[in-house]
Amino acid sequence: HIIVTSIEGRNGQAKQQTISYMAERVVGNGSFGTVFQAKCLETGETVAIKKVLQDKRYKNRELQTMRVLDHPNVVALKHCFFSKTEKEELYLNLVLEYVPETAHRVIKHYNKMNQRMPLIYAKLYMYQICRSLAYIHNSIGVCHRDIKPQNLLVNPHTHQLKLCDFGSAKVLVKGEPNISYICSRYYRAPELIFGATEYTTAIDVWSAGCVLAELLLGQAYIPWRQWC
Repeated sequence: HIIVTSIEGRNGQAKQQTISYMAERVVGNGSFGTVFQAKCLETGETVAIKKVLQDKRYKNRELQTMRVLDHPNVVALKHCFFSKTEKEELYLNLVLEYVPETAHRVIKHYNKMNQRMPLIYAKLYMYQICRSLAYIHNSIGVCHRDIKPQNLLVNPHTHQLKLCDFGSAKVLVKGEPNISYICSRYYRAPELIFGATEYTTAIDVWSAGCVLAELLLGQAYIPWRQWC
């Protein structure tokens, strides 16, 4: 499947450039939409394209967030474009840098070999998770709200880690309520489990702690399984 499009830059300004992508395989699926691995036919570069159904009544919060992010431990937005289906459904396509693995698959790899992840790698991944959170919390003011191994991309050769999927991310304003049913259940902070609608970026820190436990144990750590 070949996609030919005029691209829009990170800041929303149109570029006078047409790029063609060859969609090669689906690498992710969910309620958010679909993620494809694709190749740019002009440059040969491999990218990830996240295709998300749009509600025309609202601006896409994920796109607004991605446009301001710039950090070595956060996946980079290259550009974006819109596409329509035969049913006139509008899709936003986020063209992202491609990172081949996730922390989730790395954990599964060690489990298959009946091994624990070497401590040096767990430390290295956790350090980079903390760097990414310090950046989005303190520099951008954004709470990710869905920290989990599936949203942590890993380069298996360099062990560089990048936070991805800002579909649930939000700037939290003190005094304004938020939904409590957010964040994947095994990584959900206590205040969310008990239905709090006013919370802070500390919920991401709790999730990161759950990820650390999973890196060390090889499985999700669920101290209150019956409540999740």
